[in-house]
Amino acid sequence: MASNSSKPQSVHDFTVKNTKGNDVDLSIYKGKVLLIVNVASQCGLTNSNYTELTKLYEKYKDQGLEILAFPCNQFGSQEPGSNEEIEQFACTRFKAEYPIFDKVDVNGSNAAPLYKFLKSSKGGFLGDSIKWNFSKFLVDKEGRVVDRYAPTTSPLSIEKDIKKLLEKA
Repeated sequence: MASNSSKPQSVHDFTVKNTKGNDVDLSIYKGKVLLIVNVASQCGLTNSNYTELTKLYEKYKDQGLEILAFPCNQFGSQEPGSNEEIEQFACTRFKAEYPIFDKVDVNGSNAAPLYKFLKSSKGGFLGDSIKWNFSKFLVDKEGRVVDRYAPTTSPLSIEKDIKKLLEKA
């Protein structure tokens, strides 16, 4: 067995906080396909992304898709609200039923360990850093990062990639 000090091998090796500040061990998502997204409430991409993420979730949640949303205020200060306000916004306005986690930094020295892992697994076109709100990482059932999508990539346009992973035994 690998010791705890060894480098994380999968998304399932991380613990994050939910909007109430409680720990969530991501190993609970073993066997699920994950779409991990840094979200913001006041971005030009907010409406289209949240709307399409909700559609994807409704269509595939019973087949094993989970969407993990991580609010981030690092891009144009477009996520200034409290966790409660963010959750209320997403759940009321966009009927988001997928989990929304504690607000995180995705870049810089205070970046959440999960995001450091995601970025090291799949660097972007312009290096590792996340460029804007609604960057997306697709993770397979074993917790491996399979692909990374730009903020402007619409969630529905990656549906075929999600389906492919869901169909894998």
